[in-house]
Amino acid sequence: MSLQLTGIHHLTAITANAPENLRFYTKVLGLRLVKKTVNQDDTSAYHLFYADGKATPGSDLTFFDWPVGPEGRGTHSISRTGLRVGGAQSVEWWKRRFDELEVSSGEIGEIDGRMSLDFEDGEGQRFRLVDDGGLTPSHPWERSPVTAEHQIRGLGPITISVPDITNTALVLTHVMNMREVRHYPSPDGNGKVHVFSMGEGGAGAELHVAVQPGLPIARQGAGAVHHVAFRAPDVDHLHQWTERLKAFHLPSSGEVERFYFRSLYFREPNGILFEIATDGPGFAVDEPLESLGESLSLPPFLEPKRAQIEARLKPLE
Repeated sequence: MSLQLTGIHHLTAITANAPENLRFYTKVLGLRLVKKTVNQDDTSAYHLFYADGKATPGSDLTFFDWPVGPEGRGTHSISRTGLRVGGAQSVEWWKRRFDELEVSSGEIGEIDGRMSLDFEDGEGQRFRLVDDGGLTPSHPWERSPVTAEHQIRGLGPITISVPDITNTALVLTHVMNMREVRHYPSPDGNGKVHVFSMGEGGAGAELHVAVQPGLPIARQGAGAVHHVAFRAPDVDHLHQWTERLKAFHLPSSGEVERFYFRSLYFREPNGILFEIATDGPGFAVDEPLESLGESLSLPPFLEPKRAQIEARLKPLE
């Protein structure tokens, strides 16, 4: 059996308004704030992690809080983030909720054979609620404002936009061992979307590649996605991925210790930042599962600087 990624691990995006970001993702989307920490490379910025009730790998949506202007949309980018729910009734429930709360959303429709609903957060980040057919386990958060049956179960599929798929497809299939399984017309009428599957497949283990040569080059900013991470079960598998990238002469960051997981970063041929991250040790490594996200967590190497870091952070509430 070849080396396999098992699905989407997390997705990291950019916000310029951390308090409003916290309100939207916890109060509107009903996700759990599972880790309140800082960007390890820029400790003046929050790094907020939202997930399901148990902080399961694959449910994790994270944000860097940077004082930037809005994203310039275009290609060479991660263009839409899928969020899985457990059935068609849940998609319909969310449409009613978005209408009541005046969240920008489209109409329910079938995309790539799944009932779907596109929506945006207040900064214009693009999402798609997807009915995963109840095929994945659910780990609801009991303090969510969203009832357990309708809570978001996790990430996927993730859509990227590229002007030319040739070299990207080579990396996805030959280096990352994904399988190209089908394609469908882009819902916005702009190009064709190729579906690449990993591991056991399903909505939480798909990368959708939209080929859109007519778009301008995207510019990162608030509402943009910074990178997408894929799951490696453990450190041994991550070591194998590190060696595999070297064997294919793909430049990478080398392995980076993120404390909650270990990571490897590289760019695919169209410049989109990919990460491979381990499932463990997870977010309960430094605070109890029942009180995740309630206070500022810092990895051990930043703990001696806690006073200076806390003094520079803006209040979230």
